[in-house]
Amino acid sequence: MEGVAGSGSLPRLRLDDLLEELQARIDEVRGTRDRVHGLLEAVVSVGQELDLPEVLQRIVEAAVVLVDAGYGALGVIGEDHRTLAQFIPVGMSEEQVEAIGPLPAGHGILGELIRHPEPLRLAELSEHAASYGIPENHPPMHSFLGVPIRVRDEVFGNLYLTEKRTAKEFDAEDEAVVSTLAVAAGVAIENARMYEEARRRERWLKASTEVTSSLLSGAPQSQVLELIVNSARHISSAALAVVALPVEGAQELQVARAVGFAAERHLSLVTPCEGSFMGAAFITGETVTTTDIEHDPRITVGPRRWAGLGPAVAVPMGTGEGVRGVLLLARPQGEPVFTESETGPLLGFADQAAVALELAERRRDAEQLVLLADRDRIARDLHDLAIQRLFATGMTLQSMQRFVAHPEATERLQRAVDDLDATIKIIRSTIFGLRTHEGGPTEPGLRVRVAESIEEAVPQLGFTPALRMEGLVDTDVPRDMADHVVAVLGEALTNIARHARASAAEISLAVAGHGLRLTVVDNGRGIAVGTPRGGLRNISERAQALGGDVRLEEPSGGGTRLVWAVPLPGD
Repeated sequence: MEGVAGSGSLPRLRLDDLLEELQARIDEVRGTRDRVHGLLEAVVSVGQELDLPEVLQRIVEAAVVLVDAGYGALGVIGEDHRTLAQFIPVGMSEEQVEAIGPLPAGHGILGELIRHPEPLRLAELSEHAASYGIPENHPPMHSFLGVPIRVRDEVFGNLYLTEKRTAKEFDAEDEAVVSTLAVAAGVAIENARMYEEARRRERWLKASTEVTSSLLSGAPQSQVLELIVNSARHISSAALAVVALPVEGAQELQVARAVGFAAERHLSLVTPCEGSFMGAAFITGETVTTTDIEHDPRITVGPRRWAGLGPAVAVPMGTGEGVRGVLLLARPQGEPVFTESETGPLLGFADQAAVALELAERRRDAEQLVLLADRDRIARDLHDLAIQRLFATGMTLQSMQRFVAHPEATERLQRAVDDLDATIKIIRSTIFGLRTHEGGPTEPGLRVRVAESIEEAVPQLGFTPALRMEGLVDTDVPRDMADHVVAVLGEALTNIARHARASAAEISLAVAGHGLRLTVVDNGRGIAVGTPRGGLRNISERAQALGGDVRLEEPSGGGTRLVWAVPLPGD
């Protein structure tokens, strides 16, 4: 009986084992199914997002959940392919991250994956030869799984997972799952980068259009520079934006606009091109970048003003005629460096802004020329029409005085003549103001000098000569020739005052064709015999020195006409 009973229990034991094994297989299948389902959900979740920072965050969070890791991180490899430009941790609180200190730069085990981008599993992280330098306040970590993320043929970064919760170490299945996620992550990152670049190009294009429209619509340059720095700072997610323009006649840059972090340190600052970060971009005409502008070795002059800032880029604002300025952007310490995908559109924006500034400047120059020409026309009309009529009226009133016997009437006529002379002087003063407006401290033009010479001679003459000027007197007559003109006019007026006994004179200065002609006519007694010729000899010698000549004529109504004519240079 015992044998029978014993033999009956054996199949039951085997059946229990089989049932137990079957249950284990079912659990394994269910677990595999759940893991596959979780992997698919993670892939879909990661692929739905187009914002790159959010994509990176979702990738590392999904990896931690899929392999039941205590901690995870995603490290983005920098452009130097040796260090980490960005590090996104998961599983630690903000307090823990802050207590640890600066985020990893890519040394130790993290650097091992950068140098050898292949999956790496470790049961004990500290036993690997590359493991060192665990910072203080860092939580303990033993098991480790690292998997590279590739975007096309480029290693974008690495997934780092530590502290497997349900086992002593990560297994091959964990590696396969995370490797699969890394493939999907690479596709999601590429899509997000393409989307981000397209949006960035669109924002740069919109900003360039706004800058050009503002300048061409007549907005002040200061307002446009403000628009440039604000647009660049916003699009590039920079903390500080600065525009510096060259100082005329000096190898220096002056900050014209600064917005953002500690902008007051930079406003109106003047620094040499040599020894400054922006100066390096201005001198070379190329984009200049740094990971730490506060300690950049190229900065050797100027006050300390970069504290708290790290990554920075300076781009020249160039046109076909040279560099017109420099645009600088900077981010706080610890922020991502400026990549080529960012600096390329930034350089294009800066060049477009420089072209717009140049076009606006040329437009302002053209408007200024039109304004000056209009003022010259008004001044000429005032002189040729208003002054001449007033002068003729005054002469008529003066001639009527000898026909008026009543003393009071004679006095009134004289006051009217005096008022007309005063009015003429006022109009001439207005003419001078029109022709010298906005001239600044520069040397006055020939028009002004001729008018001043006449005014100076009025006390000696006893009357005010009529003056007519034609042509581009100020622009076509060089300075040395203008000196001769003023000297000749002075000699001619002195001769009239001393010898002619004239009561009126007319002066004409004309620039036409290829020459200049100064004509001085008076109604005096003409050139009497025995008149000293020293002044006339000087006038003649000045004309000969310039390749011209002098003619003395006697008009039919009496008096003297002096014609001094010289060719303009280059003719």
